[in-house]
Amino acid sequence: MARGMRSSVDIEYSSVGEGLVMREYWLYVWLRRVSVITAHFISVGLVILTSILSRPGTSLFSWHPVCMSLAFCLCMTEGILLFSAEGSPFCFKSRKWKVRLHWFIQALLLVFGATGFGFMVASKNVSEHSHFTSWHSLLGVSTMAATVLQAICGVFLLFPKLISTQSFPRLRLYHATCGLVAYLLSTVTVMTAMFTDWFQATVKGMTWYVFVFLPLFPALVVMNQITSAFLPKKKITN
Repeated sequence: MARGMRSSVDIEYSSVGEGLVMREYWLYVWLRRVSVITAHFISVGLVILTSILSRPGTSLFSWHPVCMSLAFCLCMTEGILLFSAEGSPFCFKSRKWKVRLHWFIQALLLVFGATGFGFMVASKNVSEHSHFTSWHSLLGVSTMAATVLQAICGVFLLFPKLISTQSFPRLRLYHATCGLVAYLLSTVTVMTAMFTDWFQATVKGMTWYVFVFLPLFPALVVMNQITSAFLPKKKITN
């Protein structure tokens, strides 16, 4: 009798626990979806706001913030988030299709980045100012170098016949890990841009603080996506 009562209690407790687990799971999925969608809006919003503030065409320098925001706020973010299972408009596409689109977006990133870099160098030459004298410029060069290295690594992943079969999984892990480092580096570079004389003269007050912290949210979303996809998952046992 006691054994039968214990089994019925166990069954009732198990059903309640399963319900709680499912509720927490769907809450977690909902939060991730909202976070990814918010990251999309922030990345697009940063490009729009930067374009309004810089007024492209008024000077050589005015194109630098626009091109760099297109490269590192939009293309780099969207190139990673398109692999997200939550909140991505391409979540129903095959992985092969996503990889091709990822490569296209990253190619645009390199084009916009190189163009923005060129406008900055040209602007410095015209104004006869020294190059690479600030933390922002040094971090920017480092970010560009890391992005180029990532693109080279991506070539080998796009054409796996160029490497051995055994090296492919490890190279894929390195690509994701170094990609996260490059993204965080670009986030710091964007944030240091808010401390430049041009930006502080253009944006003041509470709006400046909003701009400083905005790039952090997409960075957290990207970091969560990459770590969730590539970190080893612990097996839950009863």
